[in-house]
Amino acid sequence: MKKIFLIICIAICALSYSQKKKEIFLFTSFREPATEGLYLAYSEDGYHWKGLEGSFLKPEIGAGETKIMRDPSITKGADGTYHMVWTTDWKGGNGFGYASSKDLIHWSEQQYIPVMKNEPDVVNVWAPEIFYDDVKKEYIVIWASTIPFRFAKGVEEEKNNHRMYYVTTKDFKTFSDTKLYYEPGFSVIDCVIVKKGKKDYVLVLKDNTRPMRNIEVAFGKSPLGPFEKISEPLTAYLSEGPTVVKVGKNWLLYYDNYGSKNYKALSTSDFVHFEDVSSKISLPEGHKHGTITTISSAVLKGLIEKK
Repeated sequence: MKKIFLIICIAICALSYSQKKKEIFLFTSFREPATEGLYLAYSEDGYHWKGLEGSFLKPEIGAGETKIMRDPSITKGADGTYHMVWTTDWKGGNGFGYASSKDLIHWSEQQYIPVMKNEPDVVNVWAPEIFYDDVKKEYIVIWASTIPFRFAKGVEEEKNNHRMYYVTTKDFKTFSDTKLYYEPGFSVIDCVIVKKGKKDYVLVLKDNTRPMRNIEVAFGKSPLGPFEKISEPLTAYLSEGPTVVKVGKNWLLYYDNYGSKNYKALSTSDFVHFEDVSSKISLPEGHKHGTITTISSAVLKGLIEKK
């Protein structure tokens, strides 16, 4: 009898510990016209999302007169700190915004990181995205910029001919020199790095040329590329802002299907074969593209109680 009681106690303790350690998905977002700041939604299954009311960080920096926060990208560091970068200016800026937090409520002072300061003709710095390289133990930040007359014109006008650039950092205090990240031979934005296997990486990208404006994938052996074997379009015309999350054995690729003013998702196990699972997802009204990370139950409790 004592043995059975002991087993039951151990099982209850294990369940309690498991519940405390359970990770919950968190989706970052913004609301047009992007002046209100950071919005958040959470999910326990990766498919059904519940919005947390109000903004959790108001934008205070930027090169222009109007301070905006678009495309918020958050990743959780090894020490549990959340690092976030975002688009601060639609056009005219040479950098992106950065702030960090332990609980997503109390934030560090916002910083403007002028990563394109050595490019006086740069038109924009769009959709910075953070990826943590667990091999080199450093963060990679990628973004899209246009530098007129830098690349072959193709089908885009000179001020809309984007390429992807990057910096690396270990502490978000010092950064490497800015370098070209991805040059597929056409205007490209909204890239996301996914670690698929030990030495297999996927780059999810938006072909931003006027006839296309849809999402594709390419493949590489390093988070810094090179990325090759670009796929056929995975999404319809006028889609952007992809983000990827692993749910069970499959990956979900969420994207903003802005041409039809809705959100959609694809499921894949290999980034070659995709299934449209849009009918299985639900998101808060007005949700705009960001990235997905994970939080603990304790962090979620704090976010809910704050509001």
